[in-house]
Amino acid sequence: MADGVNNARTTTDWRNLRLLAILSALIGFASISTDLYLPAMPAMARALNAGLGATEWTVSGYLVGFCIGQLIWGPLGDRYGRRIPVACGIGLFVIGSAACALSQSIEAVIAARSVQALGASAGVVLGRAMIRDLYTGARVAEMMSTLMTVMALAPLIGPLLGGQILLLGGWRTVFWCLAGFGLLILATLLTLPETLPPARRQSIGLGEALGRYAALLKDRRILAYTGAGGFFYAGMFAYIAGSPFAYIDYHGLPPQDYGWLFGLNILGIMTGTYANARLVRRYGADAMLKAGLLLAAIAGLAVAIVTMTDLGGLPGLVVGLFFYTAPVGFVIANSLTGAMEIAPHRAGAVSALVGALQYGCGIFSSLLVGVFADGTPRAMGVIVFVSSIAALGSAMFLRRSHVAEVQNG
Repeated sequence: MADGVNNARTTTDWRNLRLLAILSALIGFASISTDLYLPAMPAMARALNAGLGATEWTVSGYLVGFCIGQLIWGPLGDRYGRRIPVACGIGLFVIGSAACALSQSIEAVIAARSVQALGASAGVVLGRAMIRDLYTGARVAEMMSTLMTVMALAPLIGPLLGGQILLLGGWRTVFWCLAGFGLLILATLLTLPETLPPARRQSIGLGEALGRYAALLKDRRILAYTGAGGFFYAGMFAYIAGSPFAYIDYHGLPPQDYGWLFGLNILGIMTGTYANARLVRRYGADAMLKAGLLLAAIAGLAVAIVTMTDLGGLPGLVVGLFFYTAPVGFVIANSLTGAMEIAPHRAGAVSALVGALQYGCGIFSSLLVGVFADGTPRAMGVIVFVSSIAALGSAMFLRRSHVAEVQNG
């Protein structure tokens, strides 16, 4: 009897571990498909005879696909179940990754990155939905916390691994590895059962679902929370688009070492996320959001000064960006939580909308980094600073909006 119980427990533990691994891979698609290729961006630019700005637009192209995909895959998953839309998304990811590897121009890479992101977004959106399907109550929070910890490792490992792949096989090999990763996940996905039975599926069409997004945009508080997180994301993606050239081309850092500096910021993000989890219950989400954005604004000013004057060189730039990125846990989690609390009955739609608009801000900022690229990190530094000020201003608007609602009764 004891052996039977132990065997059953072992089988359950193995299934939970396998499920955790698959869901981590699905939700981590966004980080993996971006962070792995960052060290290869300068080499790709040279191989394709592309300008600095055009190469940075490969980040913008990815964000366009990811932004649109978040709004589409959620309603499709609610209507048709999780497995088929996720499988279709992973298939698009594989096609986009292979197209990147075969591209002969930077314009082709930009287009292929959009397809790659459109597919990757299915794993992120529906992976979270699968957790809600499978678990209830505190178990959902426990699984999400575990997955967030695992996801934090992806941007830590991605640039390091990408630098080594670049050293061994060139920039095209990076994208072939991503295509292979997608095929592996597609194969493992076939072992998972459908998590959303037909009885729980929604019958609304995609057009109606998109109309509900428009209704949410009429709430000024949702816009304020979205602006706080979105403008902060704008600075983050300016850093993601501009730092490979700032570190590697401008400051002469070897590509295989880029991941170490990128990973340093991830450690800062993990520390900030842990601090937010410990402090938010005591001080409240809005207070933690504003504290994080104040730190980001101060760091953004330092980044602008360093990039404009070269004061401190590479170490000064690394330190400034470290303190700008560290409050991610303060900003993103609390802005999303605040927005969802305004319309709890539409939490899923709010989550998708806020996520899409945040990535939309990233599209705009990464495009600007490319437009104003001049061979120096100046454009990146100025955009990081301006974004941090706009984010802080959006958070300050929350109090004014609340006061106005009280006065209006």
